[in-house]
Amino acid sequence: MSIVTTKLDEKLFVTSQISVDDLAEIASAGYKSIICNRPDHEEGETQPTSLELEKAARILGINFIYLPIEIGPISTRKIESFNKLLIEFPGPILAFCNTGNRARALYELNKQKKISEDGEESVTAACSWTGDALETIRIPHTSRDKSISVTAACNWGNSFDIVVIGGGAAGIGVTASLLRRRPALRIAIVELCDKHYYQPAWTLVGGGAYDMARTVRNMADVIPPKVEWIRAAAIGFEPDNNLVNLADGRSIGYRQLIVCPGIRLAWEKIEGLEETLGKNGVTSNYHSDLAPYTWHLTKNLKSGRALFTQPPMPIKCAGAPQKAMYLSSDYWLRHHMLEDIEVEFNTAGAVLFGVADFVPPLMEYVKRYHAKVVFNSNLVKVEGAKKIASFDIEDSEGNVTRIEKPFDMLHVVPPQVAPDFISKSPLADASGFCEVNPKTLQHPRYANIFSLGDVCSSPNAKTAAAARKQIVIVAENLQAAKEGRELCNSYDGYGACPLTVENGKVVLAEFGFGGKLLPTFSLSPTVPSRFAWFLKTKLFPWLYWNGMLKGREWFTRSTSVS
Repeated sequence: MSIVTTKLDEKLFVTSQISVDDLAEIASAGYKSIICNRPDHEEGETQPTSLELEKAARILGINFIYLPIEIGPISTRKIESFNKLLIEFPGPILAFCNTGNRARALYELNKQKKISEDGEESVTAACSWTGDALETIRIPHTSRDKSISVTAACNWGNSFDIVVIGGGAAGIGVTASLLRRRPALRIAIVELCDKHYYQPAWTLVGGGAYDMARTVRNMADVIPPKVEWIRAAAIGFEPDNNLVNLADGRSIGYRQLIVCPGIRLAWEKIEGLEETLGKNGVTSNYHSDLAPYTWHLTKNLKSGRALFTQPPMPIKCAGAPQKAMYLSSDYWLRHHMLEDIEVEFNTAGAVLFGVADFVPPLMEYVKRYHAKVVFNSNLVKVEGAKKIASFDIEDSEGNVTRIEKPFDMLHVVPPQVAPDFISKSPLADASGFCEVNPKTLQHPRYANIFSLGDVCSSPNAKTAAAARKQIVIVAENLQAAKEGRELCNSYDGYGACPLTVENGKVVLAEFGFGGKLLPTFSLSPTVPSRFAWFLKTKLFPWLYWNGMLKGREWFTRSTSVS
């Protein structure tokens, strides 16, 4: 062979950096497997990527495994993973890095790893860039466990360039966008649910303006082709080892990770709510099974009291709680029943809407529907059979009083929190959401991790429209990070909330960080519009299924309005 190899044992040989052109010769020499221990892009464009080598190796019938070893200490897990590969993959095996020293170090460490007399384990650092002498460091054991427990990194046939957590709007959209940039990427989506929903239309369903059947498709039909769908639940992360742990016991390895599992609806935080949802006049547009019940209640309520609630932030689509009120009230007004129905909106917040520019037009509709707005009023208990809702109401001095209110119809928006496997993970910030730089959407402590959608800590409105803009930021910045380039794409905090103030008109609220208006279209953003209703009911759903989920980045730029 023209490349120089060193035999370490009967199964393993090591060499320096190989090229695509070397692979035919390697195959002819009888090698069955190749282990790449060199991280991609150490020498920029002059170094063939592992993806290029893997593609060519597979054509020749050679197994190709990517186990990158960064310059610096080699973890015990990397040593164990290397040993696992030597056991499981057919030989002869050829391992390589820049000089061959990292592959050689892994082999020697696997042979020499031992427990010292003081209860510490000797671990040797990886070779330097130039192949200098190796350095020994020590990792103390915990008093609880005298040996280091090692979990298999993954099913090595499923080690991915990118693992995406979540098959919602953000997860499918960012995956599709990445594949349009680099079709050869090996991407896995971790998602347990077999259905995918267009949730922005559920408010319309609750208002009798949309068919629920049009909001759902099979997950298998929206996941991009060639992406591996791992139908399991993620339960934790080991970011130092580039692992995602699954509920079925597996661990999936990644080079880069995108975290976007959405937000959890915490129905249980309101006492008695779960037992009465979908009956006794208690409903919520935040659940696919309940939005049709909202419409049923609206049509059949002739008189009485209708309560609508909004919990403390953060929640997804902060305008949705009052949109339910507007659409129901509009129906009652058009059918001359509103004068016999008392409408009340109880919000845990101190204002009607978080962006001040939109409050005046919304208050006009509150007046039109003769609705009462109660601020700092948080729903804490529901007695469905008695049709009593209890609210904790805070006054200007911070005193809280619990008030019971009877109802004939109760539309509830549940409290919302980050999923437990996020909030209890090393990725979380103090609030439990996945921590990110709000402009780059990169994790501040783990450079190969990005997050977007409802679960990320960026202080933007949690809407599908926000995810649509974030997708581009993550796709571009993730690629830049992979290639060692500066992260030049900056997120402006864009979010949008089409406020359906009546059947046929929408206030299209588009805004970014600090409440700055960021309209996409040349129309007055605070004026209710029939054109915006057309966008909400016709164009946006079509764009979602045919654009956003297909990686077509339409309407991803916005215009600032001072």
